[in-house]
Amino acid sequence: MHSDMSFIGLFWQASLLVKFVMLLLVSMSVYSWAMIINRNRVLKAAKTASDAFEQKFWSGVDLNKLYQESNARADHLQGMEQIFHSGFREYVRLHKTSGRSADAVMDGTYRSMRVSLSREVESLENQLPMLATIGSISPYIGLFGTVWGIMNAFIALGEVQQASLNMVAPGIAEALIATAMGLFAAIPAVIAFNRFSTGVAKLEHGYANFMEEFSSILHRQTHSGSN
Repeated sequence: MHSDMSFIGLFWQASLLVKFVMLLLVSMSVYSWAMIINRNRVLKAAKTASDAFEQKFWSGVDLNKLYQESNARADHLQGMEQIFHSGFREYVRLHKTSGRSADAVMDGTYRSMRVSLSREVESLENQLPMLATIGSISPYIGLFGTVWGIMNAFIALGEVQQASLNMVAPGIAEALIATAMGLFAAIPAVIAFNRFSTGVAKLEHGYANFMEEFSSILHRQTHSGSN
């Protein structure tokens, strides 16, 4: 009996469980690529926005003017500018409060920026755990489909008196496709996860450095008695 050895033909010949495994892996691959495209866009936008704001910040612009510009679009801030906005807003609020020591003002300002930093990093890391999960479990799901398919092929082979390679080859081939699909889903997810994790770490390092430098500027202003 002639067997269709194409991918589609082997899929239709596969058992119900192996078909389910293949469809699951295809769905995971599509979902991971959607996350990869989304995270790539988000991280690029965050890097561009941070570079632009940092250049403006160190251009010598007045901090009060810069804060007013940021405050005018407070709902659309991100990254480094959001950290600046949160810190300077808290600094102004505490600085105007009577009875606050310089150290208390700086402690409150630093905590506000730290919270903002954590939120920004959390936003950047969104979907990365799912990419890691897909990258780690896809090969095992594919291997499960392969084992099941080969087991069925050998069970069917044991029910005939004269076995031949032509009888068992389609079953083994369709089973091995599950492993290949598992790798196809896992490899891009793992590569993207590592790449994006590195990108997030670099952005977080830049945010943290800016926060420390901005804190130093505010600390000097606070202790010099300027606003």
